[in-house]
Amino acid sequence: MNPTNHLGHPRHGSASPEQIQDLMASKAYIVEDNDLIRDNLVETLTEMAGVETIGYSATEKDACRWLAQHPQDWDLLVLDLFLLQGTGLGVLRNCAHRSGIQKVIVLSNYATEEMRTRCMACGADAVFDKSTELELFLDYCAAARH
Repeated sequence: MNPTNHLGHPRHGSASPEQIQDLMASKAYIVEDNDLIRDNLVETLTEMAGVETIGYSATEKDACRWLAQHPQDWDLLVLDLFLLQGTGLGVLRNCAHRSGIQKVIVLSNYATEEMRTRCMACGADAVFDKSTELELFLDYCAAARH
């Protein structure tokens, strides 16, 4: 049994690595070219899912460069499909060799059945429609922390 302080929290140094990981926010990198959507997404992820945004890109090239330079620095990668340059599918293909705990989520207004199938075939862990499945998306992100 781990000793606790007067509030019932583990004393410093007595928390297990699993408990520490549960308390840490997931780190998300966002690939979205619309500034308003991206800013709202950052705020919503923080408030509703306990996810910390560590950076963002608006183009496939910038996203792929960042991912190559920071292969282990993220837990969640949130991708839009249509970008200022390139596509989310290009980014998705580029991170095929990520670790098993890193999740790639496509969040798009173009989440048709055909596009969902294509995204999953390219390695996406989940695909959500921006306009109709935002709550499901947030639930997924919150669950990915555990």
